[in-house]
Amino acid sequence: MISLGLEPSPEECSRAGCRARASHRIEWRNPRIHSEDRRKVWLACDEHEEFLREFLAARDFPLEVVPV
Repeated sequence: MISLGLEPSPEECSRAGCRARASHRIEWRNPRIHSEDRRKVWLACDEHEEFLREFLAARDFPLEVVPV
């Protein structure tokens, strides 16, 4: 795979197109395919934390939001 230097840094918001510094860590799982101990992580800036949290909550995915 060719990298064009557009890969997000570990501190960047996970919202598509956003390069802001993340201030929230959203830990979630899809209970249909993930075991209880498996967690996925999205990072969110202040602007996109609610959007990402609501996206996951609308799908009934268990989640927890913690500060970065």
